[in-house]
This record gives sequence, C-alpha cells and structure tokens, in this order.
Amino acid sequence: MFEQLSILAPGLLGASLARAARQRGVASRIAVWARRPESRLKLKEASWCDAVHDTPEEACTQASLTVICTPVGRIPDLVRRIGPELPRGSLVTDVGSVKSQICREGHHALQGKAHFIGSHPMAGSEKSGMDHAREDLFERRPCFVTPLEESDSAATERVVAFWRDLDADVMTVDPEKHDEIVAHISHLPHVLASTLCSFLGLKDADWIKYGGAGLRDTTRVASGNTEMWREILQQNRAEILRALRAYQDELQAFQAALANGDDYLARHFLDRGKTYRDQL
Repeated sequence: MFEQLSILAPGLLGASLARAARQRGVASRIAVWARRPESRLKLKEASWCDAVHDTPEEACTQASLTVICTPVGRIPDLVRRIGPELPRGSLVTDVGSVKSQICREGHHALQGKAHFIGSHPMAGSEKSGMDHAREDLFERRPCFVTPLEESDSAATERVVAFWRDLDADVMTVDPEKHDEIVAHISHLPHVLASTLCSFLGLKDADWIKYGGAGLRDTTRVASGNTEMWREILQQNRAEILRALRAYQDELQAFQAALANGDDYLARHFLDRGKTYRDQL
C-alpha cells in the first residue's frame, strides 16, 4: 500500500486508476490535480479521491507514488515542474503510449531525488474524460513497465507491483522496444483507421448511410482525440514510419496477387489475417 497516490490530470485513465486503487485498497490517500478549474470543482464531489489541489506541485508534496496522465507531449515538462516538491525516494510514473523520450527526460529530471519509471497500460478507449472512467478498466489488460538500464531495480519492482495490484498483466521492456511494439499493434492500426475514414470522407456523402458493423468495427479508433494522436505520432514518428513501410510492402503484395488473379496467394493473406484475428 502507498501512503499517498497522487494523480495528475485524471481523465479516462487517471480517474479509472483512482477508482481502481480505491476499490482495491492500493493507497491510504488519493490526491488529484486537474488543469481546468471546472474539473477541479467536479472532482471535489468524487468519492474516489481525498484531496483536490490547485497546482500539480501541491498535489505531489506528500506523494509516495505520482501518476501523470496528461497527453504525452506534456509529461516531461510536468515531471520537471513537480520534481523539486517530491519527497525524496518517491516514485513517479505515467500512462503515455510513447516511452523512449519520456523515460529518459523523466529519469534525468528526478535523478538523485526521486525515481521515474515509465508505464503504459493498454487500456484506453476512443472515449475520453473522467465521466467514462471505471474501476475495472485495467483488469487483465496488458501494461508495459519500461525502466531504463540505469533505473533503480527496487523502484521498478514497486511500480510493477502497483499495476499488478490493479489486476493488470504486466510486462517489463526497455523504452525503445516498447515504442517498436506499440508502433505496430496500436499506432499503426490507428493510422489505418483514420486514413481509411479520411479516404471515405472524399467519396459520395450518401455512402456512409450504407456502412455496416464491419466498417464501424474497423474504424472505431478513428474517433479518438486527434490532438492527442498528433502528439503520439510526432513522438514515435521513426517507429511508426518503419511500421508503415513494412505494411505498405504487405499491402502491395496483396494488391499484386489480386491484380494477377492469384487467388491462392490472396487466400493465403486472408487465412493468415483470420488466424491472427482469431487469437485476439
């Protein structure tokens, strides 16, 4: 149990995290900070937090563990901002979906006083905001913990234990490997869904009336927050470009099979795709 869990920017993930921690008794006290005054006012009525602070610094002065839930582009600056106020030896993690730059800047900012260990729970949604939060969001969901080689091993173990206490399935990888993995299994699918919708948006507007469950299922994630995804694409650009190039080779091979009337090869792509999808 942590004496105080501080959550900065409790949107969907942060509020779900607080609710899960409260339900499972992971922390004696939960403190939060939100950027908007109206959000802070709303949080004061929430049963899953004990204190609402006007600044992130105030929220972290007694924190045993701080979890930063802002968009990825804001995380390093927020780590530097709260650093001087953190208790010595405390832990800081995040929920960002890109890790390399965040982990290195976070470790450097807190080195010698506190410990930054990156995290990424694969438990998001196309919906956002604390109104959609739920305490079971992390149950049986993958969660990356991404220490650097020089990270404190005991701090890493405590962050791993925290996510396991929320019933997440935790795997520990280095930040660069994480970014390669999620570029393929998360960022690439979002790009494909978004660009497909963008392409279809250029067609006859009436066609959307005829779209069925297949189109809805294939493009669901395209409803995600576009500014958040712009930051993700920017921070993981190199890995996403590598994934896109590899996927373009696959798509071109399928296109060639279709153009050449090679039904056997086209069926091979479909069968391999079905096998992968059935394993999800």
